[in-house]
Amino acid sequence: MLNPQRTIDELKELRAITGDDDGAQRVAWTDTWATARDWLHEKLSNLPVTLERDPAGNDWATLKGASEKELLIGGHMDSVPNGGWLDGCLNVLAGLEVLRRIASEGTPPVTVRLVDWADEEGARFGRSLVGSSACSGTLDPQKEIAHLKDKDGIPLPTALANFNVHLDTMKGAHSQLKNAKAYLELHIEQGPVLESMDLPLGAVIGTYGVERHAIRFIGQAAHAGSTPMDKRKDAFAAAAKLGLEIRPIAVRHHGVCTVGSVVTRPGIVTAVVGECDITLDQRNMDAGELAAMLQEAVEASQRFAAEEKCEVEWNRIWQIQPIPFDPHLIDLCDQAIMETVGVSHRLPSGPLHDAPEMQRAGVPTVMMFVQSLRGISHNKIEDTKEEHIALSVQALDRLATKTIDWILSQ
Repeated sequence: MLNPQRTIDELKELRAITGDDDGAQRVAWTDTWATARDWLHEKLSNLPVTLERDPAGNDWATLKGASEKELLIGGHMDSVPNGGWLDGCLNVLAGLEVLRRIASEGTPPVTVRLVDWADEEGARFGRSLVGSSACSGTLDPQKEIAHLKDKDGIPLPTALANFNVHLDTMKGAHSQLKNAKAYLELHIEQGPVLESMDLPLGAVIGTYGVERHAIRFIGQAAHAGSTPMDKRKDAFAAAAKLGLEIRPIAVRHHGVCTVGSVVTRPGIVTAVVGECDITLDQRNMDAGELAAMLQEAVEASQRFAAEEKCEVEWNRIWQIQPIPFDPHLIDLCDQAIMETVGVSHRLPSGPLHDAPEMQRAGVPTVMMFVQSLRGISHNKIEDTKEEHIALSVQALDRLATKTIDWILSQ
């Protein structure tokens, strides 16, 4: 029998053993993360499942079914430093409860697998989705992560080796997906939409595409007292104009734009800014709208640079296209939510998750969101009403049942 209260109790238990007064401390590739995973394995030891760690460090619990076709339910046990008590681990522990319910009813018609992805957050080395992207085949370990070091100068390959994970074999994790027919992931929303609508749950239609750039405005450093306003080549002035312009750009295209960092040089109170570096993050669910947002931002930067007698340079940091989820599973997710709480809402995800990596690998995928209080995440005050957590476990269980029937119908 499904017991959502057990999930809530286990979330609190995990918080007690892997957190402190500042929040969750389950950073991937650390001892605290290992403690959390060992704790999870202990919970799984009471079930008729086999446990396996793949070459990318992802942990799999497999409940063998009558068919080799597989339903995957996933999440991640790692957190950001000083993180919240729900981000990532709710996905896994809710999936654990669903696995318990299915196992209690005997051999399921399809094989059901719970996966704990390694290093979703990228908190220690700066590269997110390490385990899931290695599994999906989109990560090139030698090219993309071999050079990374943490703040203490420890190379990522050294940290991975402590967990018996090695760059040259990581992509072998892809074999885990050979029989996968669907992937489900529950997650806190991490935003304010559901709370603003007074809704506990929502069906996620996909994840935003992202354009992330470093932009440098180049002017001329000069004395702040002796340089007339009309003679200045103020790099910050050009950057500031762009920082304001991205807001109407986002609104026009139903996306989001963020300037997250501003660095000025020479950076002293008595000098006109000669160089200004900013970062720009743009996200949209529509690839065409995302491209239009980027083009408008580039044109605006050139216009503002000219107005301030400056030059501007753009360098792409990262890019990913929007990833829509499977329409059939979105419908099933909607139905499961409606049956649980009576009303549902479809929304995109701005943050990245492991789930899109499964969709990119060709595994039909959907996510379910549960409301976040104040829309806050990656913070010790992250929270969700306990009654909503319980409802999310119930809805995920309904979705799992519907998805098993859908897999059998294929």
